[in-house]
Amino acid sequence: MSAPGCGSIVPVNLYLRLFLLTVRIRLAGLRSGRRPSLWDEGRTPFRVALTDLDPLRHVNNGKYLSMLDLGRYDLLTRSGFWHEASRRGWYAVVAAQTITYKRSLTLGQRFTLVTRVLGVDDRAVYIEQTFERRGSVVARAVVQARFLRRTGGTVTPEDLVAAAGGAPRDLTLPDWVHAWADAVRISSAAPTRTARGASA
Repeated sequence: MSAPGCGSIVPVNLYLRLFLLTVRIRLAGLRSGRRPSLWDEGRTPFRVALTDLDPLRHVNNGKYLSMLDLGRYDLLTRSGFWHEASRRGWYAVVAAQTITYKRSLTLGQRFTLVTRVLGVDDRAVYIEQTFERRGSVVARAVVQARFLRRTGGTVTPEDLVAAAGGAPRDLTLPDWVHAWADAVRISSAAPTRTARGASA
């Protein structure tokens, strides 16, 4: 899942992880007779690699965002929604995201990225992703994503839910997510700037 204007799913330095994840997904599909729903919780295991570290030997803040891509890819692929969206000529872009860091991760530590859909509104789908290690939260992110049509235009929430086979009745987007989405929305019009120190 790329940011607007980006053609690839993940940065180049995560292609190996993407390959290994794809193999794991296919093997899991062969072993399990049940395909999870888009609305189920996805759990993607990771282990901190040397290339994840910053000069302080902790996972670099930006690496978490790249791993979020893999967690979403995992859930979308396992549920079959990635295939269904591709069949319909849809693709996903990240419109906004926020992340809070609570603990550090260091070389060799194993952790799990838990991904779940929070809900949808008239503009986007919202996904919560939590990094967990030994029952403790390491970091948590909320991602606002949109599905676009390759022929042009945005996929409506109704079409998205229909492609997923319907949505749970209790799927309700939290009020704070609504407020956050409104707060970070950017106008397409360029702002009018006044020089600092100039009188109105």
